[in-house]
Amino acid sequence: MKNRPRAIVITGNGTNCEREAAHACRLGGFDADIVHISDILTGEVTLDRYHFLNLTGGFLDGDDLGSAKVQANRLRYAVVKGTGERVAEQLDRFVEAGKPILGVCNGFQLMVKMGLLPGVEGSRHQVASLTFNDSGRFEDRWVHLRVDPASPCVFTRGLETLTLPVRHGEGKFVVREEASLEAMRSGNLLTARYMDAATGRPTMEYPMNPNGSVDAVAGICSPSGVLFGLMPHPEAYLDRVNHPRWTREDLPEEGVGVTLFRNAFAYVSQGL
Repeated sequence: MKNRPRAIVITGNGTNCEREAAHACRLGGFDADIVHISDILTGEVTLDRYHFLNLTGGFLDGDDLGSAKVQANRLRYAVVKGTGERVAEQLDRFVEAGKPILGVCNGFQLMVKMGLLPGVEGSRHQVASLTFNDSGRFEDRWVHLRVDPASPCVFTRGLETLTLPVRHGEGKFVVREEASLEAMRSGNLLTARYMDAATGRPTMEYPMNPNGSVDAVAGICSPSGVLFGLMPHPEAYLDRVNHPRWTREDLPEEGVGVTLFRNAFAYVSQGL
């Protein structure tokens, strides 16, 4: 492909997975730039020039007002220097153009608190959140996920299960009203759920479900399937040596996390 699709990975104010995310984008087929949020606020970089947006894991603004809340307000209300345009307007154009957005861990928290997810009935109101783990502590472990084959999510096409690491203190998915959760269920938006590897079924049991998320939710998508938020880290499993059992199991050379980025590339390429 002469001009490859371009991915942007936003960094700054506490993110800590930007290099892995950019590497994952490149393995998936994209040209990828790591861009500090300040370059967007000053107008040096605009989202309009990119095809795929990555909101990465970390501890945005120290999670001082709750996970990713400050960044959510920054992206919702901040005005780009010298333009009079809010960053939110660039995000709106990005979404309206059908360009994919992936939010992982802190990025998932950010998308939920901005109202980008779940986006049921076209609403941008916050109807869900990610709060403190039931264990009351930071969880750093590998988990198994069951993927809903009926989900419209473009990132998980062709996948039935995933094995990825979680690294979070606030990963419990909660929903304000039962009606919103039911809308997500009926739309197959509960894309990935924590799974008991022995039975292959979603589970609420700790530590297989590391945080106590309602319906064992690990990741959700928008009705269009192009916006996806996931607590476990796909960018952390790109090669067999990333897996804790790589010396004890016959694992494929490529980690399953690459598949999500390759699926995003395939989706974007269809529209170029």
